[in-house]
Formats: sequence, C-alpha cells, structure tokens
Amino acid sequence: MNIDLTRRSFLRLAGAGVAATSLGAMGFGEAEAAEAAHVRAFKLTTTTEARNTCTYCSVACGIIMYSKGDVNAGEKADLIHIEGDADHPTNRGTLCPKGAALKDFVKSESRLTRPRYRAAGASEFQDISWDDALDKIARALKDDRDANLLQVNEAGVPVNRWTTTGFLAASATTNETAWLTYKTVRSMGIVGFDNQARV
Repeated sequence: MNIDLTRRSFLRLAGAGVAATSLGAMGFGEAEAAEAAHVRAFKLTTTTEARNTCTYCSVACGIIMYSKGDVNAGEKADLIHIEGDADHPTNRGTLCPKGAALKDFVKSESRLTRPRYRAAGASEFQDISWDDALDKIARALKDDRDANLLQVNEAGVPVNRWTTTGFLAASATTNETAWLTYKTVRSMGIVGFDNQARV
C-alpha cells in the first residue's frame, strides 16, 4: 500500500499526534481520570484558619495558622501548620527560617504558658495566675511612681518625669497599637522607653 503524503499533510498529522500525546500527558487519559477520582482531600480543609503576626524580629511578617479543634466548644486547638500570609504587605507569603519554625516554638515543652514568680530570697519559681501577675506588676509600678515621679524640675517648671522605671515595647504590632502604647507610656511620665526593634 502506497501512501501519498505531502509535506503539508505530514505536518498536520504530526501536529495532531503531538496534541494527542500532550493531552494524555496532562491527565486527560483514561488512567489519569480514574486515578484523579481517588485523590485524598487537602489536609487543611477541615482546619480553623487564623491570621497573626510572627513573634520573632521587628519586621512583623504576617502568618496564617491552621489548627484542629473547636475552641468555642471547649476543645483544645491543636496547631498543625503555619505558613506565610500571601496577602500581608510586609512579607507577601514568605517567611524566614525562624518564622517557618514557629510551629516548633508553639509546641515546645519548655515554652512558658502562664506567669511565674520567684519570691525574694527563694530559689524556685512558682506558677501564679494572670490576675495575680498583673496585680503584682501594677502594685510595683504604682509604688515606684508615687515615690519617684518628678513633677517640677530644678527651674520650677512643671514636668511629668518618671526616670526610675523603663518600658520595652514589642515591635511586632500594628501602627495603631504602637501609637496607643507610646501615648500610655508617655502619659505615665516614663522617660526610659524603647522598642524591641532596637535591642
């Protein structure tokens, strides 16, 4: 049998063969269609998604945390995955090695989850409640401010200066939180005020 094939019809036939092979390779064949029907569900579909800020340096990268367990129903949430937030303007979905390892930081056995207090002269720390910790901090601040607030300087000019207590702010916050922190600290008269980004 003799096939009369022109150059044009050869190119047409070769192009059709390439197209058919490519479609099969992209998953349009019978075997691929049957296999696609048995693909397991995406592992994060049944999780709760929460956006937050990375706790490390002062860059304040956005992160997305995925956890299982309904906190509203009283269940303990189990963090299973952390990734960069692609919608965040600072990092646009990328994370440094420390940020990428945040899940290990959260699940670390040595991570403190409640306040601890060491009484004067004691060698061991003891766990205390958050209310007790905040009461101790507030009492220490009030006592120190009452004893050391400078209301009038040497020239007789009214001032609001408290130089015996310092304040270190977190840098992984929003502009609004940073503004509120600054106003609160300055209104108390604290002079020694710095930010984590400079440490």
